[in-house]
Amino acid sequence: SSLLPPAALPAPTDWLMRLLGWFWRSGFWRLCAHGLRLLLAVGFIYPALPKLRNQRFTSLPGDVPGTVGYFFECMYQMPLWYRAIGAAQVLAALLLLIPRLRTVGALLYLSIIVNIFLITISIPFAYTPVVTGLMALGALALVVWDYP
Repeated sequence: SSLLPPAALPAPTDWLMRLLGWFWRSGFWRLCAHGLRLLLAVGFIYPALPKLRNQRFTSLPGDVPGTVGYFFECMYQMPLWYRAIGAAQVLAALLLLIPRLRTVGALLYLSIIVNIFLITISIPFAYTPVVTGLMALGALALVVWDYP
């Protein structure tokens, strides 16, 4: 039996590069980016609506300092700031969905979600830091995706 010379053996990463090339050419990554933009936009519009209407974001009791409910109650007691946060969230979400402005939207989204993530790790929020952390990673991925 004869062995192939080392130069004739395929490189271990050839199959991976072919697979990535196929995904790229097939539009798979573009479809993933569009889906991610849509998911992130919905993830900001839904919690922004009560803020824009100056309604409480949660029904948690807000009388114990250092709790999630207390934090949201403090935000609610500053109506101008509360509505500004909601407006910024809606703006970031809408910019993500407009093709020409999606990079600006991703940058705005990233700045807002990183702040939300820092808040969720500062106050006991159960599993919310996981969600906000993944949202921040998604926004960062979109910024990297749009980088020339």
